[in-house]
Amino acid sequence: MRRHWPLLPLAATVLALVAPVPAGDATASGKVGPADAASLLLVLVCAVQALRGRVRPLTPAVGLFLALPAVGLAVATVTAGDPYAALPGFVRYLQVFVLVPGAIVLLVRDGWEFRAAAGCFAVLALVQGGVGVVQYATRTGASYQGENIRAVGTFGPGDVMGMATVVAYGLIAAAALALAPGTPRRLRTPAAAAAGVLVVPLVLSFSRGAWIATAAAGLAVMLLAGVRRALAVLAALVAAGVVLVGGLGVGSEMVAERLTSITQVSSAPDQSVTDRYTMWAAAGSMWAERPAAGVGLKGFPANRDAHSTLGLSSGSDTAGAGQAFMRQPLLSPHNMYLLVLSEQGLIGLTALVGGWAAVLAAGVRRALRPDPGARAVRDCGLVAVGLLVWQLTDFLYADIGGPSTVLTGVVIGLAAWWALGSAGAPGSAPGGAGTEKPARTALPAPEGAAVA
Repeated sequence: MRRHWPLLPLAATVLALVAPVPAGDATASGKVGPADAASLLLVLVCAVQALRGRVRPLTPAVGLFLALPAVGLAVATVTAGDPYAALPGFVRYLQVFVLVPGAIVLLVRDGWEFRAAAGCFAVLALVQGGVGVVQYATRTGASYQGENIRAVGTFGPGDVMGMATVVAYGLIAAAALALAPGTPRRLRTPAAAAAGVLVVPLVLSFSRGAWIATAAAGLAVMLLAGVRRALAVLAALVAAGVVLVGGLGVGSEMVAERLTSITQVSSAPDQSVTDRYTMWAAAGSMWAERPAAGVGLKGFPANRDAHSTLGLSSGSDTAGAGQAFMRQPLLSPHNMYLLVLSEQGLIGLTALVGGWAAVLAAGVRRALRPDPGARAVRDCGLVAVGLLVWQLTDFLYADIGGPSTVLTGVVIGLAAWWALGSAGAPGSAPGGAGTEKPARTALPAPEGAAVA
């Protein structure tokens, strides 16, 4: 505990999302949940440890990765039509894309601590997924096609993507640990079991975006782990899918209909697809009006109606899971890239998305050709790349909002730790290599970390 106590706020940031979320509008601003409070504590602990000289050194690459988004956010705030209204958005973006990732890069020192964070994702996913499966079985979930069967966990119908997101995080983290070459058997077996179990609540979430992102991330992880291993896992997943959906009939008809609707974007789209494309067009129109800095943070809702067609509905219907019927307002385009483009312009898009692309490219390169210090933590590389691929794919269909948003910062921080933080370098010792002498200001690496 003396060695790893600075990571307790990181574990709390992830595991605090086990707590039920109050019913209501999950997209409303000004809500600070337990996970947000834990992330603030994480940043404060990092600041104290930095003053004491007990964190990893901040490399120029990491400094640039954190500084550019901060500059872009500041520009979008001061150039907004109402800077005071944009200030909450500035704080939220700063928390998710600068402060939390920076704290993780500086505090996480070795592979053991990285795997502990990945384990927290799996624990959260198993708890929320278990709640979701019970909701489906007992018909106490969110309303879907007139039945209260949609698995949403403790997030409620106001945040139907919340459970799907955390379950997908846990599934990818567990699958990466199970597939990575060199993962100890005592870790590989429970990780593989957890990944298989988490497929069920992910299917019952009926979230098309989460399915697509999980498929993309899973394919990336399998290819990085090796083609032969990837083919074996794909065969096992296909067999499991046939048994679950075809043999046991786990939502087979609704799942098939949901899968078919993914391709019906022009011939016969449902209202949710129509709303999404209408808001995408509105975001593009806002950017065309102010291409450099956008309309300002939190500016999309105020400018939405002026740039939308009559095909946009007033909101989405939500009900079930202990909540009465209510209309959920459409306050974002449900596409992170278009949201950044419309509110922050090319300056913000270049700063944020450019950094994500650089981290992904560096992470994939290092996973394919790990240096000597990083070979001992290659499993961490697969987890980091898999989670980032999931997040960047999901951003095509979703954006930040809701209690699970803080986990986006954790994912980006773990990916930056692997790609830019010199994992396995002497001194920082994130790989736990027992033959390397740690820096004098660093805490000692855990005994046996080289084996793990």
